[in-house]
Amino acid sequence: MLQQLIPAEIDLYTKDDPVRPHIPAEFRRSHGRQVWGLFEDKYALYDEPSHKPRAIICVAYTWDIPTNEQELERYSHAHSRGGPLSTDTAVFYTVWSYDAGAGREIVNTLAAHILDTRKEIEQWVTLSPLTEMASRFHIKNGAVLHSVHDTCQVFEYSHLLKGNDT
Repeated sequence: MLQQLIPAEIDLYTKDDPVRPHIPAEFRRSHGRQVWGLFEDKYALYDEPSHKPRAIICVAYTWDIPTNEQELERYSHAHSRGGPLSTDTAVFYTVWSYDAGAGREIVNTLAAHILDTRKEIEQWVTLSPLTEMASRFHIKNGAVLHSVHDTCQVFEYSHLLKGNDT
């Protein structure tokens, strides 16, 4: 079950972020940014569901593809500073899991949710660290390497948005 986290949950779980632990919780929940958790189905048949998330993902809605964290902040906050009003790009900038396979599941589940609820989104990308682990994760999930920069690499998942009518 996908659920947008409330501020107290964001404060609690972001300390576990292995990718971008330096990004404060306030950044993650403001100006066109959200934090989502993947939880056990509350209607599980055999066990009482846990209230601990299986995975966490942070997303920013931006007007362009960022090449670093500073651009991520600027592009997702631009409309409140007189910049472009439209956001057509979903940027997944960190994901971590507590259960095997839950990282992939939350990426795919949130992508489907975005398709259903954010018709203005035309591109879906990641802002990923320059690690072999990140590369393997995204390539295995069907992403295409978009670009490589000084501090990060961008993978594109826009092929998953083909069902979007915008």
